[in-house]
Amino acid sequence: MSLTRRDFARTSAVTGAGVALAGSVGALATAPNALASTETVTEGADPARAHIGIGYGPLLPDPDGILALPAGFSYRVITYTGRTKLESGESTPSNHDGTAAFEGPRGTTLLVNNHEIGGAYANAEHPVPLAEGLVYDPAAAGGCTVVEVRPGGKVAEWVGIAGTSTNCAGGSTPWDTWLTWLTCEETEDKAGSRGMNKDHGYVFEVDPVDRRANKNPEPIKALGRYAHEAVVIDPKRGHAYLTEDASNPNGLLYRWTPPEGYRHGRGRFRTLADDAGMLQAFKCFDSGGQFVDDLSRATKIGTVYGVDWIDVPDRDARTTSVRKQFSTGQITRCRKLEGMWWGDGGAYIVSSYARAESPGRPHDGQVWFYDPKRRTLTLKVLLGVNADPSVDGAFDGPDNITVSPYGGIILAEDGDGISHLFGATDSGRTYPIARNDLNVGTEEEPEYSEFAGVTFSPDGRTLYANIQDPGILLAITGPWKRQGR
Repeated sequence: MSLTRRDFARTSAVTGAGVALAGSVGALATAPNALASTETVTEGADPARAHIGIGYGPLLPDPDGILALPAGFSYRVITYTGRTKLESGESTPSNHDGTAAFEGPRGTTLLVNNHEIGGAYANAEHPVPLAEGLVYDPAAAGGCTVVEVRPGGKVAEWVGIAGTSTNCAGGSTPWDTWLTWLTCEETEDKAGSRGMNKDHGYVFEVDPVDRRANKNPEPIKALGRYAHEAVVIDPKRGHAYLTEDASNPNGLLYRWTPPEGYRHGRGRFRTLADDAGMLQAFKCFDSGGQFVDDLSRATKIGTVYGVDWIDVPDRDARTTSVRKQFSTGQITRCRKLEGMWWGDGGAYIVSSYARAESPGRPHDGQVWFYDPKRRTLTLKVLLGVNADPSVDGAFDGPDNITVSPYGGIILAEDGDGISHLFGATDSGRTYPIARNDLNVGTEEEPEYSEFAGVTFSPDGRTLYANIQDPGILLAITGPWKRQGR
């Protein structure tokens, strides 16, 4: 049933558009002029009191030059491109991106790790190996690996899927009885372009537990072909929500509605017809019923938009990219739609930044919350433009996201300059968790790769995260605590 603009305007007049917030995370407000607003103790303070207030205190430089963390925290390298190896003997693939953690058998933790490697297999220094029976297109270098962390610390890694391209944020399914990773291709390459043998721009299912289930991979064409970034599944209604990271024009947020009678479950995606269900793009309007052309129009925390869903004409984009199939006024766009995470009964959705390619006010990051019950989109986090990304302190360019078991959300930066993992609390404060100290540039022109794949272990004791270049999967542990209001 469609939520009309008139219905939304009537509801907003009663509830107050700036008050109709959904989810336990609350406002999660980061004022545009207070990018690094924290309540931690200052550097040099007594370490015994370092956990007073919000966050965990200042970040301490790493003598090994990889990861700066607060006092009391430590990290462990799980995989490292060029140093660690798969069970089959090849190097861990490069370009670590989206990751999810699953509870495995016999006390193990299973991590499914995307590798955002685009272009031809022959040109990649550390591609995902073309493991027999697990290859979609032998010309493509991307894919994902499964990493098993065993009690006592021993690690094993193997290929989950190969022959895919530019595997980005992805997403996991929300049921304990169905452990599945959905790996997303952030590309629109077709057969014959950039050396590809098959069309790309799809979502694939990867089972982290049953290796046999990954044999002969096929794309889930029902979810569309475009520059996929992330996907989440509504466990109650069965909808899939998907982000698109694209420009010229800006990308879209999509919703896939299952066909009547369909039930999610292990291997069920493989049974879907290419045109199964309904793929739609979002269309937003404000409390006055006015159409919103781009999410960059929102300039205030607590902004609430009503959402309608518009049918995609050709989800496989045979002649025209999906986002270009709509005329002006039909749908709402957004620059750099990136990570998503399901929590608090809805989907948290990240926009990394907006500049001249967007019609609204420039910003360095938004986090939205889509409430499927109310059919509303609420702005939870807004980061103003970071004037000098080379100076530590401010946060910009959020990408991957996870909901924290300790309250609020955790975001991985993919901005300019210094790169962080940072949290945003229920009370609207941000605080640093980690800083990438690994300089992959030069001393004169330092460069720090993005963070990605931020996710907690099933027991909540370990935060996993990736440094994309050169490709490092890290396990962070320490005195986690509930982040108070």
